Parts: sequence; C-alpha cells; structure tokens
Amino acid sequence: MKNEEIINTFFYPNPVILVSAKQNTKESIITLSWAGTCCSNPPIVSIGVRPERYSYTLIKESEEFVINFPTEALLAQVKICGTKSGKDIDKWKECNLSREKSSKVSVPSIKECPVNMECEVEQIITLGTHDLFLARIVALHIDDKWKTEGYPGMITYSRGKYGVVKEIL
Repeated sequence: MKNEEIINTFFYPNPVILVSAKQNTKESIITLSWAGTCCSNPPIVSIGVRPERYSYTLIKESEEFVINFPTEALLAQVKICGTKSGKDIDKWKECNLSREKSSKVSVPSIKECPVNMECEVEQIITLGTHDLFLARIVALHIDDKWKTEGYPGMITYSRGKYGVVKEIL
C-alpha cells in the first residue's frame, strides 16, 4: 500500500453528511464525509470540498451552508447527491427531499434529516485537491430521539463503503 493510500484511509470511518447550498436562485446538495468539529467555543466545523464541484461555488459565493445528518433510510438519496452534479439535476426533486426554512441562514435545511447545523463560512483554506471551509455553527436543530438515544441509523463512510451506527456504547 502506498503512503498516500494509508494517509487517505487512516481516519475512517467518517460520518456522512448532506450539505445543502444556495446562492441566489441556484441550489444543490452534496454528499461529504470529510467533515468534523474544529472548535467548541465558538462552535466551528470544517468541510472539505473539491473546487470543481457545483456546490463549492455556491458555498464560496454565499458564505453559508447547512450540514444535514442523514439516516440509513436516506442512503439512496446520499448516493445520488454524491454521484450526480447539481449542474445536471435538481437533487431536491430527484431525491424527493423537503426544504425546511432555516432560522439564521438563507440556505434551506433538509427536513428528513434529524440534525441540521446552519453554518456561516469564517475562512477557506486552499489545500490541494480540496479546499477546507471553516464555518461557525449559528443554529442547531436536533431531533429529540437523537438527543436521548445517541445517533441511531447515522451513516458512515469507510474506504468506498457505507456503514451505519446501530448502537452507542
């Protein structure tokens, strides 16, 4: 195994997220697994996005996005949002997902997801194949079940395959 392959797979599994993006009248959803918490106070998260992706420009220009945590029931939609371009299809319509008005940003949340984090971009760091968006969480919406039971059905991604959290230890 090459060193790059070892480095690229070392931190797996990662949570799978659906990032909704909007700039003026253009909207899209992108599936990502390179995301994480960077700071608790202020609450800062990161997402890694390739500059050639359609959602990248929407996020960069609007300086807003919403992180939505899908469950196992949305795996088909996760796959579509990760393999199709928003330039070619309306992912909201194609995936039969419902827009939910966000409270602090202009980007809609995905109603079917039990957790939605409304984010405002603080900084963009150019790295190589991906740019790192550092963003402040300005609003959090979480389903009561996830507050009390952990993360049942949360999708993970590891080395080209999806998994699901079934039990919290």
